[in-house]
Amino acid sequence: MIISHKYRFIFIKTNKTAGTSIEIALSRFCGDKDVITPIVPEDEEIRKRLGYRGAQNYLAPILDYRWQDLVRFMRKGKRKLRFFNHISAKEIREKIGENIWKSYFKFCFERNPFERVISLYYWRNQKEPRPTISEYLASDELARLIKRGVELYSIDGKIAVDRVCIYEDLERELEKIRVHLGIPEKIELPLTKSSFRKDKRSYREILSGEQIEKIRELFNKELSLFGYE
Repeated sequence: MIISHKYRFIFIKTNKTAGTSIEIALSRFCGDKDVITPIVPEDEEIRKRLGYRGAQNYLAPILDYRWQDLVRFMRKGKRKLRFFNHISAKEIREKIGENIWKSYFKFCFERNPFERVISLYYWRNQKEPRPTISEYLASDELARLIKRGVELYSIDGKIAVDRVCIYEDLERELEKIRVHLGIPEKIELPLTKSSFRKDKRSYREILSGEQIEKIRELFNKELSLFGYE
């Protein structure tokens, strides 16, 4: 997640929508006071190698600590977070206040739910032997994926961002964002997690009709909102 005071935007990071690549690319244009939340060490290494800003301004001030936070810090040395990777629109609004929330341009990305499901399957199960698709669909993974999708950028059941960009039109969406925000150079995406999925077949070739129907029921809102089939 990024809050840029420099360019007055808030990027909300959904799951399995190239969010880490977009986050790394946007951090190139951030200023000293902007909020950039941490990503996993190997992706932070990519960001560092590119010479972009790393995680900054995401920790909670000491005044926000409760006694549980102090105990955790004393025992494990872990600081309390104010902002984190997949933070929701509602939590961001509560932390930054109505004035900034309303005046900054807020955006995120959405993706065909069937492809999101398959992408997460290969990301969670990078090595053989993998669970079957049916076993995976019967787990709680899909509930987590929903929470890191439309629920993340909605407040009280309504979309709370100014633009939901479409993953399938990634380059053109990023160019529209760049022009709208006045970012001076093209937003170039690095490669991050794409190498984990070796099976490049369409979800239609991977999923059975029954599995497709199950995903369709669970992600009906996204399918209706964005016209995915």
